[in-house]
Amino acid sequence: MALPLAGVVVVSVEQAVAAPFATRQLADLGARVIKIERPRRGDFARGYDRTVRGQSSHFVWLNRAKESVALDLKHPEAGPVLARLLDRADVFVQNLAPGAAARLGLDPATVRATRPRLITCEVSGYGRGGPYADRKAYDLLVQAEAGLPAITGTPDEPAKAGIAVADIAAGMYAFSGVLAALLERERTGSGRAVEVSMLDALAEWMGYPFYYAAYGGRPPERTGAAHATIAPYGPFTAGDGRSVLLAVQNDPEWHRFCGAVLGKPELADDPRFATNAQRVAHRAELHAVVDERLVGLSGDELVRLLEQARIAYASMNDVGSLDRHPQLVARDRIGTVDSPGGPLRALLPPIVADGWQPRMDPIPEVGEHTEAVLRWAGLGAEDVARLRASGALSESGGSGRGGQL
Repeated sequence: MALPLAGVVVVSVEQAVAAPFATRQLADLGARVIKIERPRRGDFARGYDRTVRGQSSHFVWLNRAKESVALDLKHPEAGPVLARLLDRADVFVQNLAPGAAARLGLDPATVRATRPRLITCEVSGYGRGGPYADRKAYDLLVQAEAGLPAITGTPDEPAKAGIAVADIAAGMYAFSGVLAALLERERTGSGRAVEVSMLDALAEWMGYPFYYAAYGGRPPERTGAAHATIAPYGPFTAGDGRSVLLAVQNDPEWHRFCGAVLGKPELADDPRFATNAQRVAHRAELHAVVDERLVGLSGDELVRLLEQARIAYASMNDVGSLDRHPQLVARDRIGTVDSPGGPLRALLPPIVADGWQPRMDPIPEVGEHTEAVLRWAGLGAEDVARLRASGALSESGGSGRGGQL
């Protein structure tokens, strides 16, 4: 069975995380994604690190199943080349620096003027208009502007999220926005200009703390790995040193937890702990009671009691063993993807549907598909050679694939 976006052509002038995350998911669903990169150096995320067989961890995560075209967009002959690609595209995605798309004639109004079926998706830091429109925006900067570090970390020190959450949020909305626009085009025959900003996306994800602070008079407290507004909900240590994150979400669970796990059913009605709001207000006292009980239990004993009481819990795992997680392994969620450094272990796309075969095509080298894509767009061998000689294109790259997992 063909994947749902088979036949959809996406041209993306992209770099870093947000736009590549959106287009990789389009590629996961079968779209042909043509990634425009700078000659020689390519997407600057290629240089973030060299930890994955000489490749960047960000780049291998975000760019499988794409075709790389190395084109210098500032070169005078690049515009007509890109125009040929856009003429055959269904979707155009870009996350250029503020003002760069307009200077290159790649703003939505310009590219859609003669292509009414084209869907454009512009991913920016702060969106069009407003006092921040021309600011450069990187993930941590947007996290700070949205207030995320103010509610993350310990009581003594704020902290950023451990992943590029502003970029990821924007990428997710760009992905879903393009899907919605493709569905709309099926009904109307017309494309649409879609815009997503990192600040808008992360502000949406900050909805609960915003309402809590705006109407509660104070923001949620920074509580480390514990939940800011539910207790007990966070990591606790058993007597043998095993850390278990347990979650008591409601009062019936609290009653079961007190009786079956703590062995103190009378604690459920203690006025300090009878409701979640009271448990949060007396968190330190509550944790002291829980810790006193858990020090006499091994990790396995604690897990057995939690399961008997139907209390949710999780292991506090390290990220290096994620591809060995028993649930992911049991469900065959680990695959392989080829790369210039050799085959790599990789998580399969998270969207699962009967009959869809996960797409795990290779991660490209810079410019690996330049000639093939330009020939597909109608340029002849002499045209490609001329463009290479002019400097608009980089030299073609070889695959160089090999090695072990």
